[in-house]
Amino acid sequence: MTDRLMSSESGAQLLARLEGRRSPRNTEPHLFLEDSSPAQGDVVEFYGAEGTGKTEMLYHLVARCVLPADSGGLEVEVMYVDTDYHFDMLRLVTILERRLPQGSEEEVRSCLRRLYVVHCASSLQLLFTLRYAEDTFCSRPSLGLLVVDSISAFYWPDKSGGGHSVARQESNLRRCVELLEKLLKDYRIVVFASTQAVMRGSFPDGAGPDEPSLSSWKQSSSARTDFGRTYLCKPWRRIVTHRLAFSKTDARRDGKQVFSVASSSTRTNRTKQCSFSITDVGVQFI
Repeated sequence: MTDRLMSSESGAQLLARLEGRRSPRNTEPHLFLEDSSPAQGDVVEFYGAEGTGKTEMLYHLVARCVLPADSGGLEVEVMYVDTDYHFDMLRLVTILERRLPQGSEEEVRSCLRRLYVVHCASSLQLLFTLRYAEDTFCSRPSLGLLVVDSISAFYWPDKSGGGHSVARQESNLRRCVELLEKLLKDYRIVVFASTQAVMRGSFPDGAGPDEPSLSSWKQSSSARTDFGRTYLCKPWRRIVTHRLAFSKTDARRDGKQVFSVASSSTRTNRTKQCSFSITDVGVQFI
């Protein structure tokens, strides 16, 4: 916490503020087992190849958070960190319009006041964003969800820039994870972060030596709960509490591609599988 805030806020005030932190718990029952829904302090990893519906699912969850309670929302503020420059505000607005009673401009604007979008073009920018995000979380108890889409965006640039030293390659991401851990501990937020299946080589489904193939995630329940097989640094793997593995299926419904999600958690050996399609109104579970 900054020196300014430490000097102006008592322990009692801090406790009162943290107890009032909004939580995005029960954001989407279709995705998570009933007894392992993400709670304050949890990290959910959205893993999958490009085009498997990860970002659309994030829009779906963000919309649920920022919508008013009378429209089925949680009224939780969200900070959305866009590292791929893929964030589509018009798409999110369309989803909100379809879920609001009137879909008026004022209703949409009211929802968007609960959303903060930040763009990052490098792992260093992401590092500074997380560093200075602390003031925002400290001053806004209704800000309960941090979305990073995606946390793996700078994997290859950092790998190239770090030369032959793994420590240098992973340096910025490790520091980002340290800041995330502090935000999780001090402000009891929830983190949703997508990771791209970027490794390629002579492995099944294009998976790398430390990355499970998507088919293995679909076929093996033990693989779905193996949090140590992703390619990102160990500190990141350590803080992940839930993992959603996205993949395309061969099915179509009403002419729309059907996607599959395998949900697992460090709290249980069970997994949950669900399917969805993407329509004009957003994610539709099947």
